Amino acid sequence: MLLLTLVVLLTDQISKLLVRQWLEPNQSIPVLKNIFHLTYINNPGAAFGILAYQTPLFIISTLAVIALIVIAYKQFPVHRLTLKLALALQLGGALGNLLDRIRFGYVVDFLDFRVWPVFNLADVAIVLGVGLTIWELWRREEKEGAQ
Repeated sequence: MLLLTLVVLLTDQISKLLVRQWLEPNQSIPVLKNIFHLTYINNPGAAFGILAYQTPLFIISTLAVIALIVIAYKQFPVHRLTLKLALALQLGGALGNLLDRIRFGYVVDFLDFRVWPVFNLADVAIVLGVGLTIWELWRREEKEGAQ
């Protein structure tokens, strides 16, 4: 879990560093015109920019989520590898966005598919981790229901 968490965190932070070095805030570079752009946004809010400038609230809630992830990790047996990987993805993503909020007061977003608000690699890891958790728990319930 620690290795995947670190890979997610480092990948997220390096990608954001590169975006901050190469682009100006609000600058957008088309990669696939009208499909995918690199768009540098400083997001002071949560998903979709809601609750903008509530940085202390986001820091406290993220610390609580991190604590819950660590507790959940310790609760799952070793053979529940999929759940542990899912938690590692969520933890790495949460730490990446937390570092942004502590350092800058906002989260650096840059992945822009034009049909969804701009997001970052930490967000991708969190969503994948949550999706993997839901899938694994649903799969387990299905197995238990069949017995």
